[in-house]
Amino acid sequence: MGSGSLTGIGLVELAKCLRHLRDGHKGIALAHIRRALKTEPHNPFFLSYVGMLSAVAEKRYLAGEKLCREALEIKWNHPQLYLNLAEVYHQAGRDGEAMATLRRGFISAGRDVRIRRALEKLDGRRPPILSSLRRGHLLNRILGRLRHRMIGPAV
Repeated sequence: MGSGSLTGIGLVELAKCLRHLRDGHKGIALAHIRRALKTEPHNPFFLSYVGMLSAVAEKRYLAGEKLCREALEIKWNHPQLYLNLAEVYHQAGRDGEAMATLRRGFISAGRDVRIRRALEKLDGRRPPILSSLRRGHLLNRILGRLRHRMIGPAV
């Protein structure tokens, strides 16, 4: 994760950031991750979370995008970095770019389940009718078309 040790202040601040983010306190989370970034200015996770939270908490979309892209240049194969950049795009109303970022991340980060879920959520697709079969299986495709005709598109 960079030069800091597991007991380093950056890691402690990241943990506090994630706890506040989970609780919906985005501004407080941003303050913690900014402190972490000061300890390790080239840590891709710190860069990415500062970028994402700058967009979410302060509506600073371009600055957020820049930081998230910088993080991906350092570490291109971690799913969370793609998820954070996609969230910046989503918050900025750029869902097409969010989808493209998630698709790139799905390939680069090894078909991560969190990215798959984010793609499905952003895409507005319903889950397959028969969850034991692939989405592209013939039965799911036929039943999905019938469902679409009966109740309309997913919202």
